[in-house]
Amino acid sequence: MPDFTIETTYHLPVFRHRTYQADTLDAACRAAIEDDSWDIAEKDFDSSGPIYVTGIWEGAHAAYAGPPVQIPPQFDEPVRRRARHFEILLGLLKIFFDDAHAARPPSLDWLARSARAIARGEAILAGDPDPEEPVDPPKPSYVLVRLQESSVRDAISAVRDVDSNFRDLTPEAVTDDEVHAACLSIATTLDFSDMVGNAEFHAALLAIRSAHRRLASD
Repeated sequence: MPDFTIETTYHLPVFRHRTYQADTLDAACRAAIEDDSWDIAEKDFDSSGPIYVTGIWEGAHAAYAGPPVQIPPQFDEPVRRRARHFEILLGLLKIFFDDAHAARPPSLDWLARSARAIARGEAILAGDPDPEEPVDPPKPSYVLVRLQESSVRDAISAVRDVDSNFRDLTPEAVTDDEVHAACLSIATTLDFSDMVGNAEFHAALLAIRSAHRRLASD
């Protein structure tokens, strides 16, 4: 049975209580951060951090005597593991934001990377190893309706043409805030379930017909 030398660490909070005179709360906090005097410091053993692995070497009493072994991620410092994952999530969010800003549906690559990021995040919270196998991305969904404020503004003139009550109101009199509020109201109150259900039925019918033709030709 092989030997391993394991270095483990935990963070012990050190604190102090000191009064600072300052014009604002931010200035007082800045003064406390920049204060280098810790002569009244105390250790908070009750709030010590979790124990984590900071070094692994093969053999007995082999610390720093040879090349270190890579630390399995589930034994790394939890807060550092979460910080690294934050960078991944931030990158995915930027990609999604760019697609949404350009009115593009999320790419399948983004969905696959997001599925793995979700699985990795759950593993971090549970203290488990990172997922090794590719994670199946969720099945793609399709946007049936997209309500765009620019299109709503373009439709204001058409509404004036069919409703004489608003003939005296110019399209420019309608503010962007009013268009935005109207779109939010429609998006949150209008029931699209019948339209989605009808689209799902027709898609299922089309898929069945395609399968029927394929099997009939074999």
